[in-house]
Amino acid sequence: ARTPLIISGQPEEAAETYFQFAKIAAKMKDGEHFEFDEKLHVAYPTEGGVELAEKMLGIENLYLPEHAQLINHLNQSIRARTLYHRDKEYVIAPDERTGEPTVKIVDENTGRVMEGRRWSEGLHQAVEAKEGVRPQQENVTVASITIQNYFRMYRKLAGMTGTAHTEAAELKEIYGLDVVQVPPNRPVQRKDENDFIFKTERGKFQAIVREIKERNEKGQPVLVGTIAVARSEALSDELNRNGIKHTVLNAKHHAQEAEIILDAGQPGAVTIATNMAGRGIDIKLGEGVKELGGLYVLGTERHESRRIDDQLRGRSGRQGDPGESRFFLSLDDDLMRLFATGA
Repeated sequence: ARTPLIISGQPEEAAETYFQFAKIAAKMKDGEHFEFDEKLHVAYPTEGGVELAEKMLGIENLYLPEHAQLINHLNQSIRARTLYHRDKEYVIAPDERTGEPTVKIVDENTGRVMEGRRWSEGLHQAVEAKEGVRPQQENVTVASITIQNYFRMYRKLAGMTGTAHTEAAELKEIYGLDVVQVPPNRPVQRKDENDFIFKTERGKFQAIVREIKERNEKGQPVLVGTIAVARSEALSDELNRNGIKHTVLNAKHHAQEAEIILDAGQPGAVTIATNMAGRGIDIKLGEGVKELGGLYVLGTERHESRRIDDQLRGRSGRQGDPGESRFFLSLDDDLMRLFATGA
């Protein structure tokens, strides 16, 4: 619901310009040439950064009216460098038609690639240039509307989800909709354990590996939830070093999703997944797994949205089956680092 719907067109701006600004952004130093705030999701050049850009572009005053578009290029190149990270907000994947590498947006809520979607106002091209990918022609926003306003255009509105109760106040305020909670067909037997909190990310990952190894040795299947592609691959490396057989499900391996999920509930299975495994997926338990405690869901980080965490937990203990879930956190986690100010 955070991503607006956009109708776009194409201008005649030369894509090569973005490579030039990517080089400028790469030369800049944090605090001296630019400042950024991850929590507010803003980034901008300082006076020193503007002077550096003017020097590298060979112009005297970047703020003259005729250079207005150059200011946007500079701002977007800084945003691309500081706020957008490979294997987190996007992945590099081959184009289906040409086979050439392209920048594809990853939906932070679903963990899936948003095929055909591109950031607007030159940001997507700035990210492409940063990664050395040939920038595609820029789109200009012709019209846009938020998801909230789009849905409110309908005379009748209804929906169904397993995680609406936590958002009841928002649904009432924005859409005027009441939330009715329907009890499950069978009582939930899943045990949602208290979070484990560690001082450092390294300590957290060591504990996660020990926990996975312990569960794996007794044959209990484990589903490990991560918030980004990079984190899933880092944990995969840790498990490989410890000799723990596992599979990885993220935006890079989405083609094998059905096969991976089919095996995720089998005895001894260890599956590392991004938010892709948290929605619309029913993991069937293999023979003897119920006696081992069912599927164990291990979250490696809390998401900014509680609904995403609830959806991950909901992969276990379905249809009255036994199950267990626990989140492992550290003070280095993004959520802690950005929002635990003054702690």
